[in-house]
Amino acid sequence: MLAHGPEGLSDAELLCLVVGSSSRGSGGALQTCRELLTRFGGLGGLGRCPPRELMQIRGIGPARACALAAALELSRRLESTVLERGEPITCAAEVHRRLRPRLMHRDHEVFLVLALDARHRVIGVRQVAQGSATSVEVHPREVFGPLVREAAAAVIVAHNHPSGDPEPSEHDRQLTDRLRRAGELLGIPLLDHVVIGAAGYVSLAERGRL
Repeated sequence: MLAHGPEGLSDAELLCLVVGSSSRGSGGALQTCRELLTRFGGLGGLGRCPPRELMQIRGIGPARACALAAALELSRRLESTVLERGEPITCAAEVHRRLRPRLMHRDHEVFLVLALDARHRVIGVRQVAQGSATSVEVHPREVFGPLVREAAAAVIVAHNHPSGDPEPSEHDRQLTDRLRRAGELLGIPLLDHVVIGAAGYVSLAERGRL
């Protein structure tokens, strides 16, 4: 790593630096990381595995499984750091590009809220609910309560479809309508509801629902 930089190492070698050596020795640790990549289908598959599943590989105990899960989560958060305070949101495609890494490894639906100022710059990103593999229940107070405290001027919401198909369900459309009405009453307009799946995204604003 010091001689050639991280880009000179293989995926398995980088994983070795994260999980450390094991009772199998340095060569055994490398073999363990190769087994992880093979068993779970590469880095993408590893990113979707909870620590308990990683522990099924010989040489990966609780501490190493948690260290690996933490490193993968940090990589996803790094990819979405553009949505930190002060960054402008200009379109649904930008929401998709920045939130997709944060959502695609989830096997259940997760609902995120992007609080915006008057110039549509990000004040904060908050997860307000998580549900099952096919739905997530969200109440307007869970969305708008923090927005009122943060003095947000507008909001964009987003959630994932673990099935991979981003086509909004009837429940998604009804929720969008409820949030739109709540935003109008509170003076915090809902600018968009973006549904994200492996196959792409759907913007309900672009569909004419807002």
